[in-house]
Amino acid sequence: GEENKPNTFNSAIDGNFEEVCPEKVIKFKPPLYKQRYQFVRDFVDQHKPKKVADLGCGDTELLRLLKIYPCIQRLVGVDIDKEKLQSNGHQLSPYLGEFVKPRDLDLTVILYHGSVVERDSRLLGFDLITCIELIEHLDSDDLARFPEVVFGYLSPAMIVISTPNSEFNPLFPTVTLRDADHKFEWNRMEFQTWALQVANRYHYSVEFTGVGEPPAGAEHVGYCTQIGVFRKNSGKVTELCFPEQHDQHVYETVKPRALITDGFGKFSYILSSSVQVYKISYPSLQQEKMLKFVLVGEVLILVERLRLRQQRMLREQKDLCNDPDNTDSSGPPQVLLGAVFTEAEEARIENSPKPFCEGDKFFVPLQRLLAYPKVHRLRVTEERMRSLIADSVQLSSDGSAVMDDLYKSWDYQFEDY
Repeated sequence: GEENKPNTFNSAIDGNFEEVCPEKVIKFKPPLYKQRYQFVRDFVDQHKPKKVADLGCGDTELLRLLKIYPCIQRLVGVDIDKEKLQSNGHQLSPYLGEFVKPRDLDLTVILYHGSVVERDSRLLGFDLITCIELIEHLDSDDLARFPEVVFGYLSPAMIVISTPNSEFNPLFPTVTLRDADHKFEWNRMEFQTWALQVANRYHYSVEFTGVGEPPAGAEHVGYCTQIGVFRKNSGKVTELCFPEQHDQHVYETVKPRALITDGFGKFSYILSSSVQVYKISYPSLQQEKMLKFVLVGEVLILVERLRLRQQRMLREQKDLCNDPDNTDSSGPPQVLLGAVFTEAEEARIENSPKPFCEGDKFFVPLQRLLAYPKVHRLRVTEERMRSLIADSVQLSSDGSAVMDDLYKSWDYQFEDY
């Protein structure tokens, strides 16, 4: 799979060291491997795939970069190197901040140990499969099977394949191949011929590009890394026979020394001595426990800020009564202190029922709370909101508003709020 710093030569071409023939080393900025990853990130940002698999995922760095994209709901890595998966997989676990501010949509991340030329039905139906610096590691038999499995059997909507461009190699120190594990390295014609044949057989279109610009005067060699972007032709079905196509599970699922949580911010570490399932689900607003956690938090903040604003309004009204010469009748601002809203947001707030007082009790209608952007974006109905917050806040007798004390013992600390 993708090799970041496997040896001195690759480190040199990726722009990390200058140990080999410094006068011939080409410095890529950013380093070449980062340019490859950025290409995939830009592609994901443009096409918004929901299910993404990285074949030959290696140290899982690309997966770590992709898991932040809100469109992705299933992210899978496959690699033949079990030890590498076990030692790096824990880095795919959610951070504390991802519990405090969860994603909108669910995300499940899975690592599989196995060969990319074995058919596994768990990778069927994906939007995007990436193969970054992978195919050059395949021997002739595996390379022949690769299109049958990836294009014919898995048949994702899009495939991105990158591989070294051998025409660029003379610009580097004298070597035959860029990595000792490479079985071959193609020039542009060889890669494009292979890619076009594969695309034609399995009903894909393909476009060619690359990363790693050549230096001035050597433009004729093309990019250092050549890339093929394949898209499945709509309405085309590959007529190949794959017996027992569904429910073929040949990959082992790997559980590294992983960060395990109870889904609500409690952490522990588990070291598994045997191969187990590595499957981690990220906290998201699609999970009722996380939705409730976020909603209650936003409601409590809003009610407190509105309560303090109500106190200010009452104080200002009292001051106005005590100073008949004060002719300022503009009244206090109708937005929260420090908050910045768009015109549409302000209109939505102002058109909702206003907070009110009854004696020493302060009420904020649920419809008012739902009008504020941070609650509005959660897309819950008034009825759903009521059921989610009922055991965390005090509601009015009819359940239409959150009720709180207008004055509290600690309010003197906020006199200048």
